[in-house]
Amino acid sequence: MSAKVENGVKNASHMPEFLRKLIVGLKRKPSIIPLLVLLIAFFYYSLNLTHISDTTAKIQGSGMGLCAFATMLFSMLSLVCFLNAFPRRKKPVIAMVVLMCVMFAVIIFCDVYYSNLITTALTRAENPIKLDASTVYIAQAYNVLQDHIVIEVIGVVLIALMPLYTKLLRKIKTSVVVEDYGKLDAIDISGEDD
Repeated sequence: MSAKVENGVKNASHMPEFLRKLIVGLKRKPSIIPLLVLLIAFFYYSLNLTHISDTTAKIQGSGMGLCAFATMLFSMLSLVCFLNAFPRRKKPVIAMVVLMCVMFAVIIFCDVYYSNLITTALTRAENPIKLDASTVYIAQAYNVLQDHIVIEVIGVVLIALMPLYTKLLRKIKTSVVVEDYGKLDAIDISGEDD
């Protein structure tokens, strides 16, 4: 099995160039992985906020609006804390990591509390809310909350496991070997003029 050679450069890792560059980027800044997951969670919740707002207006449970507001606010603030918690080429800032974890706990608590209020409104004995074509957004809001919890938990797990996969990423060989094909022998580097 021979390595691919282009213009005297041999890719020793036997991987496509775009993949090699991606891995090199992740080796330099592995915090990009959980950041992308947290951004996905933020945009997923933000783009489905209409279902949450409509559900809040329909059910009008105790603290539903506050939970939706807290989830949105702490989702934004946790991203800011994340960016400050892992500065480039420095050790993590412990205070920001702790603050970020508190925010994740609040976000997950608010999502669970809101989901429980939806379940209560649908299953209460007196005047339960019926799910039909006009109230389908309630089911969609419930699904959004469940998915948001899962994505947030994945983000938290990725943050906790960052030291582990940082070491694993560093073990991947991404070096590029430059071959001279014997042409370096012809170059005189002695500095003597004849």
